[in-house]
Amino acid sequence: MYKEFSELKDKRILVVGLGKTGAALAHFLTKHGAQVTVTDHKSKPELSTQLEQLGDLPIKFELGGHSPKTFIAQDLVILSPGVPSNLKIFDYARSQGIKITGEFEFSAGFIKEPIIGLTGTNGKTTVAKITEAILKESGIKTWVGGANEKPLVDYLRADERAQVVIAEVSSFMLEHCDTFNPMNIVFTNLAENHLDRYRSMEEYVNAKRRIFKNTNQATTSILNADDNAVVELARDPAVQRGRIFYFSRKPALEPQIMNIGGAVNIGDEIRVRTGPEIESFTIKNMKMRGKHSIENVMAAILASREHGATREAVQKVIDTFTGLPHRIEYVRKVGGVLFYNDSKATNVHAVLRALDTFDENVILIAGGKDTNLNYEPLRTAVKRKVKTLILVGEAKERINRDLGDFSETFLIGTFEEAVLIAYQKSRIGDTVLLSPGCSSFDMFDSFEERGDYFKEIVRKFH
Repeated sequence: MYKEFSELKDKRILVVGLGKTGAALAHFLTKHGAQVTVTDHKSKPELSTQLEQLGDLPIKFELGGHSPKTFIAQDLVILSPGVPSNLKIFDYARSQGIKITGEFEFSAGFIKEPIIGLTGTNGKTTVAKITEAILKESGIKTWVGGANEKPLVDYLRADERAQVVIAEVSSFMLEHCDTFNPMNIVFTNLAENHLDRYRSMEEYVNAKRRIFKNTNQATTSILNADDNAVVELARDPAVQRGRIFYFSRKPALEPQIMNIGGAVNIGDEIRVRTGPEIESFTIKNMKMRGKHSIENVMAAILASREHGATREAVQKVIDTFTGLPHRIEYVRKVGGVLFYNDSKATNVHAVLRALDTFDENVILIAGGKDTNLNYEPLRTAVKRKVKTLILVGEAKERINRDLGDFSETFLIGTFEEAVLIAYQKSRIGDTVLLSPGCSSFDMFDSFEERGDYFKEIVRKFH
């Protein structure tokens, strides 16, 4: 049952967290007549940019901390995605009968158009962009938002409606999802991540599992058959309520998958079955690097075909899509050395995928904010492919303990110095790869800022 904007009139709503999402949410709620209060643990000077965006809107602010009294005076409390859901004040508010939800769950409740819900540890944004490109090429109006893009509330604020909404859904967003019910679920992969937020891998998996909470006969789930953790999730009775398409890079699975529907990569082609016929697409001209890019393309084909994408559009996008910045992005060649920016690799699984793309003679720059990840799964790949390991940032000691014995290793003080030493250590035919395996927040505001700085340094080399 969809909510209507008119239901917001005169509701007392507290927005927790005044980042980009919180500001957009406050705008939207005020426009529709809600009595809005915004709270954030940061002070007024720290939030000056966001406060300017809200201008003279009739909003109450409680900054520099959260007051229990404010929480229990509300009809609804909405959390921004970055706000941890386990703060004691939330437990207290719930015990007083106050409803607490997240921005994503709240906004999704107003969206009447079909939603493709994309989740997984890595690949969400790339699959979203390929799906969007295929649908647009087919003349189907789409809107993309969610985890790494625009908050979902921006769609509600937009003047135009799309035919399909593509929503990236992080585990943080899923923590609050009780009613979210997308028409399609795409699950790219599942690996250790965010262990600074979750007490265990199991807790992280349980958050991800919530995307299947409301599946029904009309739901199509598109799942990675090559990822054991995703296949394990698919055995859940909740997933089985709808239709399942699998995608795989293993030719041996072709008979099984073509029987039930899905996509398989065999040599230079992708075979797809979503209806009675089997279709074939060539990937000979594919521009994106890495075997995982084939998985991303298969997921996007299945999702877009569900919404009427044409065969011609699918093939055209396979041939022309060049990938996204900061994801195994070619920067330049200097003195016979290739430089790649993979700043988006913020976990171990992503670094494995990057190393899988290159043959050998890799000089790997890794490190950043320490998020309690285990780097041991990288040992074999580092041993085989990495000639020099350059470690930087808060996590460098931890990574050195796990990987330092498997390659020539240097622990460096600054990011710029790390890139300079990587270049000094390189020889003709080598690849310098920034693939940090960590978030950027010890040194940078975002993985984009880190990747851009890497490219800036490399462009000065001669």
